[in-house]
Amino acid sequence: MDQNSFPGWHGTTIIGVRKGGEVVIAGDGQVSLGQTVIKGTAKKVRRLSPGGYDVVAGFAGSTADAFTLLERLEAKLEATPGQLARASVELAKDWRTDKYLQKLEAMLIVSDGTDLFVITGAGDVLEPEHDIAAIGSGGNFALAAARGMIKTDKDAETVARDAMAIAADICVYTNGKLTVEKISA
Repeated sequence: MDQNSFPGWHGTTIIGVRKGGEVVIAGDGQVSLGQTVIKGTAKKVRRLSPGGYDVVAGFAGSTADAFTLLERLEAKLEATPGQLARASVELAKDWRTDKYLQKLEAMLIVSDGTDLFVITGAGDVLEPEHDIAAIGSGGNFALAAARGMIKTDKDAETVARDAMAIAADICVYTNGKLTVEKISA
């Protein structure tokens, strides 16, 4: 669904920060429909454990679409245990080529504590520079804020929380009710 289509959904903000041997993925809780906040406490960051292999994932975009993608990612992880990069590439290939999946409107940030990736419907599996990934309506605000803090003595969680607070102050589609998941290498 493009920005001009009904009903006018606007995204969220998800950030992933890798620092000091751990990765923190944080997401806000706001769901908006046009100019209306529908819900303020949505959980857009989840821990997946296919076959005992922990992965943390955050999503921006359509919730139903994101859940479909998370289920597909779990299946890929079960087929390739301990290989997040391979599972992510396989998901991106399917997403890009499958006629059903092509219609899904979401983006993912995923990490196993070592790797940190952004997965898109364009077939991209991106490993971010500077150990920070951000997606969603307020993603660029959170990314800029985190980049400004990454070289300080703040740990990954503090950088992620502070960056999300800045994004929530700037982006009307982002709130300060966070879900935060931490995973170590």
